[in-house]
Amino acid sequence: MKKGNGTSVVSLKQLEALYWIIELGTFEKAAAKLHTTQSAVSKRIQELESFTGIEVFDRSMRGARLTEKGEELLLLAQQMLNLGDQILKLKTHSAKPVRKLQLGVTELTAWTWLPRLVAALQARYPKIMIEPEVDMSRSLYERLSEGSIELIIIPEAFRDPDLVSVHLADVENVWMAKPQVLKKKKGLMTLDQLVQYPILAQGARSGSGLYFSKWLKSQGVNVSRLISSDSLNAMLGLTVAGLGISYFPQACFQPLVDAGKLEIVPVKPKLPPVPYVAMYRSDRPMAFIEEVVEIAKEACDFSRQLQS
Repeated sequence: MKKGNGTSVVSLKQLEALYWIIELGTFEKAAAKLHTTQSAVSKRIQELESFTGIEVFDRSMRGARLTEKGEELLLLAQQMLNLGDQILKLKTHSAKPVRKLQLGVTELTAWTWLPRLVAALQARYPKIMIEPEVDMSRSLYERLSEGSIELIIIPEAFRDPDLVSVHLADVENVWMAKPQVLKKKKGLMTLDQLVQYPILAQGARSGSGLYFSKWLKSQGVNVSRLISSDSLNAMLGLTVAGLGISYFPQACFQPLVDAGKLEIVPVKPKLPPVPYVAMYRSDRPMAFIEEVVEIAKEACDFSRQLQS
């Protein structure tokens, strides 16, 4: 093989020659195995030594004895030859290769359809190794941008020309509170009336928190009595405890309404739906990730919690 500038580089033929010399014990036997001449095998070793700058064989010893560096080179050669065999098998081998997926999701996905996604991926790729991580949207976005995670599923609150964003679903949210919080206040409320109560909202590291914060500002609403937590779980606990009014995905949290722990607070205008997307880098191999995203589209369901 040649580099673009014409400089010779290590070839599989050179590594094959090294491997079979050691495996069979002599240059002559290696040549017979490779269906070539002994001089051709010798030339491959000379080219290998010339390019690497490594004296592969100890020429002060009789027979094909490797130097210390030569032994290290042989180990690498075996790895490269194994990879070469795997590449050649791709065309005819029907079994799916071992895959590793670094997947980042927020709390809502973890609470709802993450297990269905993992099960669907395992069915499609029996040998897949999945590393799911649950974190805040901004943290996942930052990790995706720096390349330490492959795929994230978050609210569509961030944009980057180097990232591919695929829409998965829109999540309808409503205002909710503990029934006693509103006391005798009934009927449709305005946003100005709503913010007279303490508002529980997710912070700027939450995709939903960032999305709704921008929306409230666009409505000209100033939230003066704000309790902020990035964690959806913490916000739920505070709301059930009666410390304020918050927003939650309606379908997912309807069981808490049915149980009388929360009630829906009707407010005009309604909260906008939150678009959830799958995001991945456009400068990395994408075929596998694109398949995962298609599976995610089928598994995506924010309508119910795991226990319901």
